[in-house]
Amino acid sequence: MSANTHTLTVQWNGGHGVEAPNPTGATARFGSLHELAALSAIELVQAGLAGFNGSEVVHVLAKKQQILSVLEIRVQGKRATGPRSACTSIQLEYLLRGSGRTERGVAEALSLSRHKCCSVAVMLDKTAEIQTSFRIRNEQGEDGPSGPEVA
Repeated sequence: MSANTHTLTVQWNGGHGVEAPNPTGATARFGSLHELAALSAIELVQAGLAGFNGSEVVHVLAKKQQILSVLEIRVQGKRATGPRSACTSIQLEYLLRGSGRTERGVAEALSLSRHKCCSVAVMLDKTAEIQTSFRIRNEQGEDGPSGPEVA
């Protein structure tokens, strides 16, 4: 099997949900939201987008010596109407707190993560408009500079 091949075994849990454990021990649970605490399919995709983008943003900012103490990403998505409808737009709002951050550095990190690093974004770009914005907060949690949509 090549290094570019990824395999998961998804297991039915006996109800209306399934679980997808990976070899490192992490498990994603999804299915009927009425029966178990799980994310919907769309929520899993949105969490994947935000999670992978967020981890890359942390990495890029660390290289720029802009250290974060808090990173929160709020995700809001819209779907087309009808059954089995795809996401048509996703808004990612980054809330950042830490030391040495600059508005320009954050905007560059978000753009690099979004356009160069995140394979989830590449897949979602085919069906959804993805918008990204950010707010920088000082160590006391007060709002500092905000960034408009990041290209």
